[in-house]
Amino acid sequence: MKYTQLGRTGLKVSRLVLGTMNFGPQTDEAGSHTIMDAALNAGVNFFDTANVYGWGDNKGRTEEIIGSWFAKGGGRRDKTVLATKVYGNMAPDGEAAWPNHDKLSAVNIRRAVDASLKRLGTEYIDVYQFHHVDRDTPWDEIWQAIDVLVQQGKILYAGSSNHAGWHIARANETAARRGSYGLVSEQCLYNLYERRAEMEVIPAAQGYGLGVIPWSPLHGGLLGGALRKEREGGGARSVSGRSADSLADATIRAKIQAYEDLLDKYGLEPGEVALAWLLTRPGVTGPIVGPRTSAQLASALRAVELELPDELLASLDEIFPGPGPSPEAFAW
Repeated sequence: MKYTQLGRTGLKVSRLVLGTMNFGPQTDEAGSHTIMDAALNAGVNFFDTANVYGWGDNKGRTEEIIGSWFAKGGGRRDKTVLATKVYGNMAPDGEAAWPNHDKLSAVNIRRAVDASLKRLGTEYIDVYQFHHVDRDTPWDEIWQAIDVLVQQGKILYAGSSNHAGWHIARANETAARRGSYGLVSEQCLYNLYERRAEMEVIPAAQGYGLGVIPWSPLHGGLLGGALRKEREGGGARSVSGRSADSLADATIRAKIQAYEDLLDKYGLEPGEVALAWLLTRPGVTGPIVGPRTSAQLASALRAVELELPDELLASLDEIFPGPGPSPEAFAW
C-alpha cells in the first residue's frame, strides 16, 4: 500500500479509503469484518463511515459493525484512521427530525459525536466530517463546538463533505480568525465522468491545504465495466439505479462504450483504471471504495499499483474532458 499525508496535516493515510456504506444494508456483520480485516492486512488504514449509514430504520448500524470489529482487539483501532460524519437526521426514514437533532448546531454536534463514539466503541474519532453544508449555522458556532471536542480528546481533525469551494474558503477563513485549525479534508463527488469539482472545489481544497477524498469513484458502477456486465447478463446492480438511467441516454452510452473499448485495447479493467486515474489527479488523497465482497476489495487494491501511460491518460481526457480551470472555464 502507498501512503500520503492528509492535506496539510502530519497524518499518514492510505491512498485507498475503505468506504463502509454497504456494511449492514448489503454486507452482513461477519462479511463486513472479513473485508475490514483484509483491508487492514493489505495496508489500508483509512476507514470512512457516517452516523446515518445503515439507512432506513437501521441508521447507526454501520458504526455499530465497525465498533464490534474494533472490539475484537488485535490493534484494530490503533491501526485505523477513523472518519465518520455528522449532519443527517437520525430518525427512521419518513420521520421528521426532532428540533436540533440534525445539521450542525453546536447542540447537535455535541449530541451526535457522543452517540457515534458509543456505537463505534472508541474514545475518539480521527476525522469528524460535516456531511453537508449547514446554511443556517454560522461557522463561528461550528468551530466553537469542534474546538471543545478537540480539547476533550473526542476528535482530532475536522473535515467537510459535499461543500462548495466558497464554503471551504469561508470555513477556513473563520477558523484562522479564531485560531482554530480548520478543515483538513473535503469529501466530494469526483470521478472520470463527473469532473466539475476540478473547477473550484479542488482548487479551494488545495489552496487551504485540504486533502481531497473522492466518493463514487466509479460513478455508481458506470465506470466499472457496466456495458460488459450488461452483455454478460451478470452484475444486476451495475445496470440499475444511476447506471441504468445514464445508459438509457445514447450520448452517455456512447462515451462509456468508447471508454470500455479503449481499455480493452490495453487489456485493463475499467473499474481499476477509474481508481488509478483518480490517484494521478492533483490534490487527491485517495478515493473511497465501498466493496461488498472481498473480491471487490482485491480489485480496488490492484489499482494502487497500476501505472497509466501518458497516451492512455490523454485518451481518457478526450472521452471525458474536464471543465477546465476557473474562471477560464466559464469566463473566457
